[in-house]
Amino acid sequence: MRWIRPWGALALALAVIGSAAGKGPLAVHPENPRYLTDGTGRTVYLTGSHTWLNVQDAGERFDFEEYLDFLESHNHNFTRLWAWESAVWVMPDSRLLRLAPLPYARTGPGSAFDGRPKFDLTRFEPLYFERLWERVAAAQERGIYVSVMLFQGFSVARKSRRRLATPWIAHPFRGPNNINGIHGDTDGDEEGYEVHTLANPEVLRLQEAYVRKVIDTLNGFDNVIYEISNESHGASAEWQYHMIRFIQRYEASKPKQHLVWMSYPWDGIHGLADDRLLFDSPAEIVSPRGGRVPIYGTDPPVGDGAKIVIADTDHLWGIGGSRAWVWKSFLRGLHPIFMDPYKNSPYRPEPTIDPQWDPVRRAMGDTLRIARRLDLAAMTPTADPAVCSTRYCLRDPGEAYLVYQPAGGAFQLTLEAGTYRAEWFRAATGRTVIEETKRYEGGSHTFRPPFEGDAVLLLTAAAERD
Repeated sequence: MRWIRPWGALALALAVIGSAAGKGPLAVHPENPRYLTDGTGRTVYLTGSHTWLNVQDAGERFDFEEYLDFLESHNHNFTRLWAWESAVWVMPDSRLLRLAPLPYARTGPGSAFDGRPKFDLTRFEPLYFERLWERVAAAQERGIYVSVMLFQGFSVARKSRRRLATPWIAHPFRGPNNINGIHGDTDGDEEGYEVHTLANPEVLRLQEAYVRKVIDTLNGFDNVIYEISNESHGASAEWQYHMIRFIQRYEASKPKQHLVWMSYPWDGIHGLADDRLLFDSPAEIVSPRGGRVPIYGTDPPVGDGAKIVIADTDHLWGIGGSRAWVWKSFLRGLHPIFMDPYKNSPYRPEPTIDPQWDPVRRAMGDTLRIARRLDLAAMTPTADPAVCSTRYCLRDPGEAYLVYQPAGGAFQLTLEAGTYRAEWFRAATGRTVIEETKRYEGGSHTFRPPFEGDAVLLLTAAAERD
């Protein structure tokens, strides 16, 4: 049974309200598998920001309600809840950040690397799961979807040669840090890559117990997606496939079933992985990169519906992206999300939100506003210049066309014959210009934005006049 402390009564009330208004967990849309749907059949497009310390703390406690205010203020409907497996996070400059709480109870006897009691891997830490439950509940009450990260590639190995320390030194599965005789470093190289493989049955059994605990804690929520791991190394693929199938099997007998997400496997020592590992996986959702040069960041491929594609700046640049990248991703049938330094960033000493990234934040919110006005289930992306010269177009021929013009200026668009209402959106400022409804013959037509800079055109079918 899940525990409820008196101070958690408000979170419980919010969760009950959210569940009562819930529409069912997300599923792949049966008619247009580029997108998602809830229990009502409504088409769902996901976009939003995420930041590293929104579940666990590295010192000062994270203000999650304020963070949800931040997401709402930018019209974001999605965030990624991060998980860290080790008691330390090694920064690129090799500084160690101490992290808490972790999923396992610290009972001792004896001290772990960080000076705190050793872990008992057979006992869970209630505070971790209470906090996870409360934050998912608070997000659901706000109408925000969350991915719940389960494992963390940057908790088992240093992953780049410039880091002079490894987080494995403080990992619960490192022998000196637990009381259970578990040592995940089977090859003795003082890195823990092996715990993200199928090499150690004892470790796998413990990981499965932890995943069951997370599912038992969160199964009642509609706003959850499970993410296996953030950037585990390429050789982790079979282990990730196992975990995906494990979640799917375990939830099959539960009241609710949730989608599973596999993110791009990466390692700075062992090299880049292949996106085929993602598209060959049993996950419904993937976050690819597109090779050594991240094509999902420059000219995103058209989503073909083989998987839901969440285009995450975290796997393309880390912190990066632009307004144009957001619009390009949206017009290619993808779901863009942003790795946000926010104001608790260990990379940014000032406790303020960096305005440099406001264009990305605003653009995601703008795409969501437009997405909610469209019948996305009926729309498909095209990069064919013979259909749309900008190559960024979503269309339901004869009903609706959405075009992004990154460079500004005139472009050509092929239409079905009909009467359409034209609405121009200036991406830089949010200014909207509505033009007179007009009759078009079938074929290619030239459109010119009524302002300078990158532009979005929305054409929607209007009733014919006698």
